[in-house]
Amino acid sequence: MTILDIIQPDNPILRKKAVKVTSFDARFQKLVDDMVETMIAAPGVGLAAPQVAVSQRLIVVRLPDDEESKKEYGKEAGVLYVVANPKIIKTSKEMVEGIEACLSIPGFYGDVDRYQMVVVTGQDRTGKPIRIKAKGWLARVFQHEIDHLDGRLFIDIAKNVWKAKDVDEETADETIEIE
Repeated sequence: MTILDIIQPDNPILRKKAVKVTSFDARFQKLVDDMVETMIAAPGVGLAAPQVAVSQRLIVVRLPDDEESKKEYGKEAGVLYVVANPKIIKTSKEMVEGIEACLSIPGFYGDVDRYQMVVVTGQDRTGKPIRIKAKGWLARVFQHEIDHLDGRLFIDIAKNVWKAKDVDEETADETIEIE
């Protein structure tokens, strides 16, 4: 496996609509493995293929699985989601504001409104159809990653954006790293 370079907004791939995954061959499997390794090494909780300069509709998501995360996220902690061609097919009416960051925009944070719950459909790494109901932080991560597939970044929809140096120690403890 290989840790891939994560691109930044100056790379036009990050702003393009990604193309549908049609092949689940060995090359695709290597991309999945490399993306998972890259996400964990970054460290992050989600990564979209366009962030590693691959214009395909593929995301990987994994909430932390340390003891504190296990208490907070329960059975969702540490679960790896690999979703090709993800689509949000249902959302809650309730929106929740949260702090987001992104591996492609290092050092910046923003307040973003997201749906509290989403239902995502797509295909697993073998092409088999999957359906995921996500709530809370997991729902936020899925929405953030799926936005990447449409060329949208959190800074495009944030109420405000600030640099990490503007975050004091008390606020930093509450900051959620999305990717």
